[in-house]
Parts: sequence; structure tokens; C-alpha cells
Amino acid sequence: MPILQVVLDVPLSKAFDYLSTDPVAIGSRVSVPFGRRAQVGIVVGITNESSVPLAQLRPILAHLEDSPPLPADWLRLTDFASRYYQRALGEVMLGVLPPRLKTGKPMRVRSSRSRTTVAAGASVATDAEGAHGAPVRSWQFVEHHPLTGEQAVAVEAVNGAIDGDPAAFLLQGITGSGKTEVYMQVAAHALRAGCQVLVLVPEIHLTPQLEQQFRQRFPGARIELMHSGRSGVARAQGWLSAQTGTAQIVLGTRLAVFTPFAHLGLIIIDEEHDPSFKQQDAVRYSARDLAVWRARDAGIPIVLGSATPSLESFANAKAGRYQRLTLQQRARPQAQLPLLQLINTDRDEVRDGLSKTLIEALSDTFKAGEQALLFLNRRGYAPVLACNACGWMPGCPRCSTHVAVHLGERRLRCHHCGFEAPIPARCPDCGNVDLQPFGRGTERLEETLGGLFPQIRIARIDSDSMRLKGAWEQMHQRIHAGAIDLLVGTQMLAKGHDFPRLTLVAVVNADAALFAADYRAPERLFAQLQQVSGRAGRDALKGRVLIQTRYPDHPLYRSLLQGDYNRFAQAELAERARAGFPPSVAEAVLRAEGREMPYAIEFLANARAAALALREMDPEDISLYDPVPMSLARFNGWHRAHLLVQSPRRARLQQFLTAWRLAIQSLPARHGTRWHVDVDPIEF
Repeated sequence: MPILQVVLDVPLSKAFDYLSTDPVAIGSRVSVPFGRRAQVGIVVGITNESSVPLAQLRPILAHLEDSPPLPADWLRLTDFASRYYQRALGEVMLGVLPPRLKTGKPMRVRSSRSRTTVAAGASVATDAEGAHGAPVRSWQFVEHHPLTGEQAVAVEAVNGAIDGDPAAFLLQGITGSGKTEVYMQVAAHALRAGCQVLVLVPEIHLTPQLEQQFRQRFPGARIELMHSGRSGVARAQGWLSAQTGTAQIVLGTRLAVFTPFAHLGLIIIDEEHDPSFKQQDAVRYSARDLAVWRARDAGIPIVLGSATPSLESFANAKAGRYQRLTLQQRARPQAQLPLLQLINTDRDEVRDGLSKTLIEALSDTFKAGEQALLFLNRRGYAPVLACNACGWMPGCPRCSTHVAVHLGERRLRCHHCGFEAPIPARCPDCGNVDLQPFGRGTERLEETLGGLFPQIRIARIDSDSMRLKGAWEQMHQRIHAGAIDLLVGTQMLAKGHDFPRLTLVAVVNADAALFAADYRAPERLFAQLQQVSGRAGRDALKGRVLIQTRYPDHPLYRSLLQGDYNRFAQAELAERARAGFPPSVAEAVLRAEGREMPYAIEFLANARAAALALREMDPEDISLYDPVPMSLARFNGWHRAHLLVQSPRRARLQQFLTAWRLAIQSLPARHGTRWHVDVDPIEF
């Protein structure tokens, strides 16, 4: 009787042995008894021997045959993610499986039969059999405007990699240069070659526009969406559709990197620099980095697109590991780069956070019947409420931060853990009724602009106003229809959107990031400003960008004015190398969370002692730092601290982390202190 080695969604690295009377393939889903309940697991091995006596082994409850076994390349991908990100294999495999496929309830793959009307002049692929004999829908590719010379060079390079030697490409193109058109062209080439295509975007709200573009350009093709906003059944159906080969294009957020494919031939990552590709809880993985590994493992090309590449990708291109393709001109001949201007707020008159120059520019824009966008990466009415008499300010009872004022809802809200409370009528310390909001959020900016320009139509776009399902899609239609004159919003508006009548973009408060403790803050600020600037003048109308700042001579702003991201990136790489920061070194953090800070620090101190003992046996290339509280030291009731470890060699760091994690597992954790390892962290 064969013995199945099954991994479960538990924080234990080992596989569990079960008996099966019927043949079961590796990669199959099975229902097994675990403790007093049944769990769905994945078979990762088959053996004739077990460390557990045969009489004590329990049989599986069911072999779940509603889906084919997970393919070998998917098993390799999840195994790599488990080892690299220091998590149990079962946590990774079951953690990325669609929830419906973990219930044991049977699933049915939707029929792929369809009828397609072919447009004249469109390139067509007819019905054929894909992997596992699954029928592939006929599709067509609708050609767009002619490619620019730069686009043609990029498309030819990627198509050559699809047909021949695979490679990783960094597509560095300014905003409006037509990166999406390159994606479309190379995707069409991959589909003609009988391959499936995976397209990753950083955030859910970017998927509707890109989905619409793909459906318009690929009528008849099966396009599946894979992100957390879809229902459990829809996600499972999309997963199985890709696995059986009926889905031709999969479009999704970071979780989609784990989608199994029958014949994946191309991966595209849009806005590859975006930090949203890093998962910040459970299994803390980078979808961008896993996609690069997956492409290399499968021997297929990958395209990483951005106007402002991450410094890691920029360094990889500089070192020759990626081929750099550049788009330096806007794709539409009539669309010119916007004029960028810095407003020195130490010299320009400022009223309610808006300079005189900015107010005049807004007035001129509205008189011309054009649209404007004001960018402020701070939602709510104001960052904080304060008592003028005693200085009291409301803090979150669960986090080490103040709560923000949301005046429209008469609520105080923590933007970290979600805690809410009504705005108090008087100060709880001294009884003063004169409580004032300080600072500005998008709500307050909207109110101020409504007073200055009562005749215009204003829309506030942030995660508060767009929280309802379908809200962004409806707003997007209103903007394109010209029903909105002024957009006030956060980073939701900074990337990926194309509004033809939008000619003025203004950034109200960007300076805070210049002096942040996070060494990645300048890189993120430059990317954010470049992205939001790119929303202006994307069609025939001339665009203008105004940035209010007290530091107009800062090198970051100077590079931005010159449109020279390469110069900025080179300077940042050199500064990080001098300081010993990535990508010149590899790093990981061990985080501990306790009900009291001393418990977290104590656990990390013990872990550091265990690490020092390991390093004494092999001290090469490992740097350990002291445990310290995180920048947000208390989150959702837990006190948080971390310990940083670095090495100039990634392989050496991985070797050390594997041994260290085993040592940490044996350490006592007082009062329920919990811990995790975060490899390649972006949060401190």
C-alpha cells in the first residue's frame, strides 16, 4: 500500500504520512484526518516507508479528483518560495490555493465553447486543443495605431525571446510612451505561438482599465482575472481554467503569480517598481521576484515595465542580468511631456495649504474647460485632532499613532488597524469644547477647493470614497465623460490612468518623504511624483505639473525637473552602497510581536544569541544588529520589534537563515510572543 506524503496549511515544515488504497499522483489534492477534523492537503511525495509505524498511519478520507494534479513547475515554484521566504511548504501551497479548493467541495471547470465574429483585418487563431486536451477558444488581435520606432524595437526583442532564447527584459518607458501597447503586441505573439500569458498589476483598482483594454484588443480570447476581489468560486474557476489550458490570458495582482498554467509562455509585470507586489502578512513574498524566478525556471521571457524601475531592477539591468528596452518619447505624436514647475512655498503666498500660483493655475484650467488633479497622499479630513487648551491629541488604543479625523462621517479612524471612534464633543482631559483639526487630508482639501471654486464639480478619490464595490468603475466613467472638473486624491490616482482632458496636475505636500527614516523613501517619492506627473497632457492638450515644496534645490527635485531618472537612480545606488543597504547587500529581519515590548525584545535577544552561536561556527559574511522597536512600535494591540541581519551574498544569507530558523523554533516565547522572518523586507 503506497504511503502519501501530504503537506497541510500548518506552520510545520514536515509532510505527514497517510495511507491510500488507490493510486494518487503527486500534486493531487486529498482530504485527510488531522487531529479531530478533516483538512485538505497536497500530495508532495509517494513512498513505501515511513518513520511512523504502519499500524499507526491513518488513511486519507478522499482523493479530490475535481481538478488535475498540480503541475511540476508549480510544485517547484512553491517549494522555492517556501525555502527562500523561510515558511513551511504547506503554508505556502495551501496559502495560495483559492479558498474554494481548500474546502473539499467539488468544482467544475466552465465550458470553453464560444462563437466569435472575426473583424476584417484582424489576426486570428482558430480553435485548437490545449494541454490535457482542453479546447482553446478562437481569438483575434485588433491592431492599433502604428508602433513608434522605439516600440517596434522592444516588440521585436521580446518576440525573439518568445521564439528563441528566453530573457528578462526591463522595459523602461516614460509615462505615456506606450508600454501597454508593447504588452499587447508581445502577448499576441505569445498566443499565436500557442502559449498562455500572465499579466501582473500591483493593485486591484488598476485591473478594470487594463482588462477592458485586453478584451478590446483580444476579442474572443478567454481572459481570467485573479485577485482577492473576486468571489471564491470565480477565483477557483479561473485557477482551473488556467491550469487546464483554456484560459489564454490571466490578469491579476500579486497572488496571481502562483496560478498554475498548462503552457505558460510569457510573463508581464506592469509597474514593477510598486511596493504592492510585496505581501506584508502570512507568507511575505515578492510577486515580482517570484515571477522572475518562475520565468527563469520555465525558460520563458519576462517583461518588467516601469517609468521608474525599482533600484533592484535598475541594478540588474546595469549588471546585464536584464536586457533594458527604453521608450523615451510619448506614443501619441500630439502628446508632449508636461511642463514641470516647482513652487517655492517659502516665497509664494500660501492660503489653506494652496499657493497663489496653484490657485491661479486651477482657475485658468477650469476656464479652459479642462480637468485638474490635486495629489495629496493623506486621506481623511486632517491627520490629527488637538485641544488648544491642554494639547491633548487622540491616539489609537491599539497602535502607536494618532487617529485621523474623518469629518464627513464624524469619526476618528486609525489608518493602520482600522480602529474607529466618534469625534468627542469636548477634550477628555480638560473639558475644552474647542477641538481643532490640524494638518490636511483629502477631505479637508476637497472642502477648501469647494469654497474657492463653488462652480466646479469635484471628486475625491481615495480608499475611503472608493471602498464600495464598483465605485471606481463608475467614477472612471464619469471622469472620461467630462462630468468631473477636479480630482482630489491619493496614490490611487498616481498610476495607470489615462484621462485625455486632464491637463493640470498639482502635488500639494511631497516634502515629508525627503526626510523619512526609511532609506527607500526617496525612491518611492520620485516614482510617485513621476507617475502622478504623467497623468497630465496625455493627449493633444498640453499638460502642466506644479509641485509645492520648501526645498526646490533638493537633488531629487532637480532630477525630476530634468526628467532624468537614470541620474537619480545612479546616485541612489551609490549612496546605498556606501551605507550598506540593498541592493548592494541582501537582508532579512526577524520580527517579534508581544503583548508588552519587553517580551518582544527579550525574544529577539535570545534569537540573536542563537544566531551568534551559529555564526561562531561559520562567521563568514553575516552581520547581526541589535533588536529595536519598529517605526510603528505598536500595531493592533501588539508591540513590535525586529532584528536585522545582512550579508553581501544572498546564497550565504539563505544558508544562515535556514539554520537560524530551526534554532529559533526551539526558543521559549513568553506570554504568547509570536515571530516571523521577513526576507527582502520593505517595512521597518
